[in-house]
Amino acid sequence: MKQIAWHERTELLERALAGNGAFLVARDEAGRANPMTIGWGAVGRIWSIPTFTVLVRRSRYTHGCLLREESFTVSVPKNGDLAAALDFCGHNSGRDMDKAAACGIAFRPGMRVATPVIDGCALYYECRIIVRKQLEKGDFSAPDVREKYYDNDDHHMIVIGEIVAAYVDPARTG
Repeated sequence: MKQIAWHERTELLERALAGNGAFLVARDEAGRANPMTIGWGAVGRIWSIPTFTVLVRRSRYTHGCLLREESFTVSVPKNGDLAAALDFCGHNSGRDMDKAAACGIAFRPGMRVATPVIDGCALYYECRIIVRKQLEKGDFSAPDVREKYYDNDDHHMIVIGEIVAAYVDPARTG
C-alpha cells in the first residue's frame, strides 16, 4: 500500500460513486465488520480538517454501528471491480447475516483505526468519527430534495469523519 494525501486520487472515488459504489465499513456491537454499499459521499475540508462525509439511513443496520463506533472506513474498488459484492452488500442487511462471508470479500486491518478495510480495492480512507447529525423533516430548506429522497421519512444520519489515513494499492490504480 502507498500512503497518499487525503485529496489525491479522488477521481477514483468519484468514478466509483457514479458507478457501482464504494464500501463503507463499520463494526457492529459484537466487533464484526459490516460492509455497506454507498453511492453518496464527500471528501473535503471542514474546520481545517480533512474529512469524509457519509450518509446512512436510520433503517440501516450500519446506522446503529456508526452510533456506537469511533471510526469507519471507505474502500473504493477500481471501476468495475467487486461489482457483485457491491451489489450484494447494497441489497442485503448485516442485521440478518455476515455479508462479507456471504459474498466472499476479505478484510485487512486498518492502518490507523480499529475498523478494517476491504481487500482488493484501489483506494482507501480511514476515518475517526467527529460528527453525527440525524436529519429530520424540518431540516430541509429545499422541499424538492426532501420529496425526492425522503417520501417515507427514513432520513439519513450525516456522519463526518476526520480522514486519518488515505492510501492506494498501486497494483490496482495503474
